[in-house]
Amino acid sequence: MVLLDNDGFLLALTKMFQNNRSAGSVILTLKKYDGRTTRKAPATPADNLCLLRATDSKKKLSTIVSNKEVTKFQMSYATLLRGNMDALKKHDKSKERKERKRKDM
Repeated sequence: MVLLDNDGFLLALTKMFQNNRSAGSVILTLKKYDGRTTRKAPATPADNLCLLRATDSKKKLSTIVSNKEVTKFQMSYATLLRGNMDALKKHDKSKERKERKRKDM
C-alpha cells in the first residue's frame, strides 16, 4: 500500500478511475485514524485524522487527512467523485416489476 500526500492521492485516484472506466471497479474506504501502526494502546493523538484508502484489483493507495486540511481535501475529493461517477449503470427496475406482478397473481 502506497501512502501519498493529499494532492498526490487525488491525482493517483483520478488515474485509477480513468483506467477502470470501461471495465473494473474502484473501492474507496474512509475511517478514523488514531496514528498507531501496531495493536498496542494508542497514544493520545494531537488532532483527529482520517485514513482514506482506494484500491482496484492491481493497485492500492492511501492518504491521511488531518482536521486542518479536511475542508480543502473534501471539496477536491467531492469534485473528483462527481466527475468520475458518470459511467455508472442505471438500475433496471423492469425485471423487478414483472416479478412482483407474477407474485401478486
